[in-house]
Amino acid sequence: QVHLVESGGGLVQPGGSLRLSCATSGFTFTGNVMAWYRQAPGKERELVARIGSPSSTDYADSVKGRFIISRDNTKNTLYLQMNSLKPEDTAVYYCKALLENSWGQGTQVTVSS
Repeated sequence: QVHLVESGGGLVQPGGSLRLSCATSGFTFTGNVMAWYRQAPGKERELVARIGSPSSTDYADSVKGRFIISRDNTKNTLYLQMNSLKPEDTAVYYCKALLENSWGQGTQVTVSS
């Protein structure tokens, strides 16, 4: 059974940083392209970043140069380093294995002064 557990969210001021983690189990992590999505209130879920295995990366234009996606295949864990955060980054962030159908519970990120 696929398990995805996101953590690391919280309240941060504009310009601040957060590091999200996603602990995974129940599938072959190293064989999957992994991704971070986010969903803001009243909006559709959107792709933020994805990373292949090995580590080719791809980012939404809105986060390029500010966010860094990475993975640790020895720990089956996905990360998202978020820098220079803006109020429009406020959302629930989810990780996903693109070959699997499951979603985690998400972690709330709120950027506000």
